Amino acid sequence: MMRLPSSILARSAWLLLAVLAGCSEEKPAEKPKTETSRATPEKRAQVPLGKGFDFYVLSLSWSPTWCSENDAGGRTQQCRRGEDNGFIVHGLWPQNERGYPEYCSTRESDRVPESLGRTVLDIIPSMGLIGHQWRKHGSCSGLGQKDYFAVIRAAFERVRIPAEMEEQRGGRRLAPEAVEEAFIAANPGLNAKGMAVTCAGGQLEEVRICMNADLSFRPCPAVDRAACRAKTIEQPPIR
Repeated sequence: MMRLPSSILARSAWLLLAVLAGCSEEKPAEKPKTETSRATPEKRAQVPLGKGFDFYVLSLSWSPTWCSENDAGGRTQQCRRGEDNGFIVHGLWPQNERGYPEYCSTRESDRVPESLGRTVLDIIPSMGLIGHQWRKHGSCSGLGQKDYFAVIRAAFERVRIPAEMEEQRGGRRLAPEAVEEAFIAANPGLNAKGMAVTCAGGQLEEVRICMNADLSFRPCPAVDRAACRAKTIEQPPIR
């Protein structure tokens, strides 16, 4: 039998030991896979940031009250039978710690194009109201029309409407504090110092919620002080 040179045998032995050593090494432990977290109300998408004011007031109007006082015949789109409007956006108002700006000078047109207005008709069901809100309030937001209405949409979606408030279709009486408590329970981070329930003619009128420019909730003493002082108010039914 032919004998291999000692140099080859030595090299073969070295390679065999290296292979065996490599096989015996433990592989680095894989990092445990974590489940992708779902978006929460606190993880808000970025929104265009307005300027020239201290905070926003998101005003949510109880539509049946407005319609009973202003359009009982249902001539407008907002009050037409079958629309089933409960809480709608009255407006998103730039506000200062004292007072608020209105009808500000802007390079934007006073008129809101119908194509843009239609993008928010589901939450502001009146082209007249859409145009009025832009001229009086949106013009003071430091935003263009498109961004202003995008922020209105985001602000509306930031707030969860308590189910028991919109499921009510037969009319009822309740305390303004009960409305506040329902909204607070449905919206973590919101508290009584950062909102106000208003009334008109003994009826639920609006829920006003204060937000920073990034739409996080914040206190607003002046708005809170303007809340309804009645012991009970009527919540007119959705027709």
